[in-house]
Amino acid sequence: MATSSLSNPTKPCCFLFFFLLSSLLHCSRAGRIAVYWGQNGNEGTLAETCATGNYAFVNLAFLCSFGSSRTPQLNLAGHCDPYSNACTNLTRDIRLCQANGVKVILSIGGGAGAYSLSSKDDARQVAAYIWNNYLGGTSSARPLGDAVLDGVDFDIEGGGPSYYGDLAKYLWAYGAKAGKKVYLTAAPQCPYPDASVGEALETGLFDYVWVQFYNNPPCQYSRTGGAANLEESWRRWTRGSTPRTSSSAYRLRPSLRAAGSFRPGASSPTSSRR
Repeated sequence: MATSSLSNPTKPCCFLFFFLLSSLLHCSRAGRIAVYWGQNGNEGTLAETCATGNYAFVNLAFLCSFGSSRTPQLNLAGHCDPYSNACTNLTRDIRLCQANGVKVILSIGGGAGAYSLSSKDDARQVAAYIWNNYLGGTSSARPLGDAVLDGVDFDIEGGGPSYYGDLAKYLWAYGAKAGKKVYLTAAPQCPYPDASVGEALETGLFDYVWVQFYNNPPCQYSRTGGAANLEESWRRWTRGSTPRTSSSAYRLRPSLRAAGSFRPGASSPTSSRR
């Protein structure tokens, strides 16, 4: 993820925090914060992150390679090496998080991965891999051990937008068949509709959407333009999250990159990137 271009982020971040907080007070279940964990060596352990009590969702970032005949690859930076099965040590942390009511989600994509879906059948195969290796299926080589994650986050920032709606449908169907809720979330850029997951969101299967209101000059706070662009983008997204049928509505959540690195215990808006 790119870092903020603001030379002194304190004032804008404070402003955005209060703006987003006031917006959330008008949304259902305000204050349910999500955080991305896995790409910052200073963020503490997964168990420590969940133990703060700050977060309702922790997105494990990232499954950074998949689709189009690629070998799926989990990258949790310096936390563990999946190739030596070291990430299976996270099983205990994942279960502790879930025991504390925190949903642990696998985030796929990211800003530096190699991924794409080449066909509907490719989406089906990727869904089968994710279900069997991270969700409620079975595999002899589960990267995180036998812990069962709660869902999948679509942080798609490259590789084209095709077939992610199909991927969402297949993942949802796996959960429905097994009688297990599979949470589907997404992290689109704030220009509306998002170029990467906009079509997938039209499926109506996503539970939460955390929009990235940062590193996007047309729809973020700026020193010269103030909050006008951000407010207009927020209005467009809130209109878009109220579809034609109530059964397909998702919960809209703003996302803001935290100013600098911080450890568990630091506060952040509804979805934060470390």
